[in-house]
Amino acid sequence: MALCYMPGFGNDFETEALPGALPQGQNSPQKVPYGLYAEQLSGSPFTAPRGTNERSWLYRIRPSVKHTTRFAPKQFPFWKSAPCPNDHDQPIGQFRWDPPPMLDEPADFLAAIRTMTTAGDVLTQVGMAAHIYLANADMVDDYFFSADSEFLIMPQEGRLNIFTELGIMQLGPGEICVIPRGMMFKVTLPDKTARGYICENYSAKFTLPDRGPIGANCLANPRDFKTPKAAYEDKQTPCRLTVKWCGKFYVTPIEQSPLDVVAWHGNYAPYKYDLRTFSPVGALLFDHPDPSIFTVLSAPSGEPGTANIDFVIFPERWMVAEHSFRPPWYHRNIMSEFMGLIYGNYDAKEQGFVPGGMSLHNMMLPHGPDAVGYEKAVTSNLQPVKLENTLAFMFETRLPQLLTKYGATLETLQDDYIECWRDLPRNFTGKP
Repeated sequence: MALCYMPGFGNDFETEALPGALPQGQNSPQKVPYGLYAEQLSGSPFTAPRGTNERSWLYRIRPSVKHTTRFAPKQFPFWKSAPCPNDHDQPIGQFRWDPPPMLDEPADFLAAIRTMTTAGDVLTQVGMAAHIYLANADMVDDYFFSADSEFLIMPQEGRLNIFTELGIMQLGPGEICVIPRGMMFKVTLPDKTARGYICENYSAKFTLPDRGPIGANCLANPRDFKTPKAAYEDKQTPCRLTVKWCGKFYVTPIEQSPLDVVAWHGNYAPYKYDLRTFSPVGALLFDHPDPSIFTVLSAPSGEPGTANIDFVIFPERWMVAEHSFRPPWYHRNIMSEFMGLIYGNYDAKEQGFVPGGMSLHNMMLPHGPDAVGYEKAVTSNLQPVKLENTLAFMFETRLPQLLTKYGATLETLQDDYIECWRDLPRNFTGKP
């Protein structure tokens, strides 16, 4: 991992696993070095503006048409795509879960995915799905790509080795990676088991948010995004390629590994980012800004200023505001918020929201600090304090997130979550 990447900004990179494998002077010469095939992978329309036009040239041992034969249906019963209405009869409400237990049966990364919420419509390429994964087996001769979506993957426990067509990324808790739509990959587990979160984005690609008055620096800085160096797998054994297409799954047998790209150049690539390099900004005197200042990546919608998805984190940071209610305030809004905790405590919910857990607060349903958090916030002697050893995140969308049957019946669902606000006192005195 050595190449700096700027999501959505049209950079162009080149890397080769063998010296001289990259053609020079043209993308598709009559004969490619090493007897490779030239192939273009496009992530945008051919005529997209230069700043948003994304494509990469791949120089591979076999063209990808050799990596498919005849497709057959495949089932992943716990992996859902939007729209997924009427999957259960749970009424609306605020939801929170303890960490789900690891699976007893063997499950590789694909079989381990469990969908918690869906939003929008995969067929119209609008919306998202929030998943967890509970993996305990390697993908050895199995490979995957999604024609529906890009994947934002975030480990919470256990590392992932993600071998993509364009190279290898190792990912641990505190890091994320994004795998573009159509990119083939497989996942192995250095620590034997792994648990984490996935945001499956059906819509426009994740990009860096505009900083506005913040200026040129802070938040997620482009230099900290990394793409992989070229690496390839030259393996001639029976394998399987699974494809997600229009919300359904299909598998095709192949005679070799599809991860056979020896060199590539372009700007349509997977990338990783260490969330600990995020540089937060905040209020230096009183009150505090909206949580949008913690946005790492944003997938835009067609409406300016309204995201299809915002990926937001709440990392270590100093709290210095005077005469202020420092935790997130009580609120209702048009966005739907799926939250998780990677490690540590979350300052607004110090009890009941634990690493590996999740919460869901849908559009216009009220939420905010629990009674313990409120009491601490209004009675503390406000001195500068640093929140340490904490990393929470939020997948936020303008669309309602519909809970799946799996999420509604998950054994770790906290039936008493609503009680965390029961002891909030009536402080009204009728006097100034």
